[in-house]
Amino acid sequence: MNTEEKDIKGHKMGHYKGREDIIGEHKFSDLGQLIFLIIFLVLWVLDSFVFHFSTFLTETIPIYISAPIGGVIFLLAGFFAFKAHQQVFKEVRDPPEVIRTGVFEYVRHPMYLGSILLYLGLLVITLSLASLGLFVLIVAFYEYIARFEEKLLIAHFGEDYNNYKTTTRKWLPIPKLKRGERG
Repeated sequence: MNTEEKDIKGHKMGHYKGREDIIGEHKFSDLGQLIFLIIFLVLWVLDSFVFHFSTFLTETIPIYISAPIGGVIFLLAGFFAFKAHQQVFKEVRDPPEVIRTGVFEYVRHPMYLGSILLYLGLLVITLSLASLGLFVLIVAFYEYIARFEEKLLIAHFGEDYNNYKTTTRKWLPIPKLKRGERG
């Protein structure tokens, strides 16, 4: 572990400052997520329901196909976000430890995956290509904050978190990896 990883500090919301089992997050994580959500929703609504400047794919793929697929994606988004939130914030781990159970058994960032799936569900329903462009930036933002948080976790848990990374994918919730294979 290099000096940068040892010195990295995570931001904690006020009501979690006393919880040693919550390591923290990037200081712009919450604000960035809120800003991207607002911008995305404004663009998505304007494109999908007002101006229709990039929703021409709806002429090819009818809503009775895209809406159920988007609905399933919404259900997955809610599942991952809710279950991860319950595990991280409702359960106190004393002593602090790497969470390896529940949805964390399948993906290392289930709350962020839930958020990404929420955006994807909206995209699939209306097929807004303008929103797709912003979606790419949003995914890049989540990748950035996930990498930052992984540095925090490595600084705090060391080899234990590195071992977790070798057996659990970062984003794709598919069966467990063989040791050393990353996703």
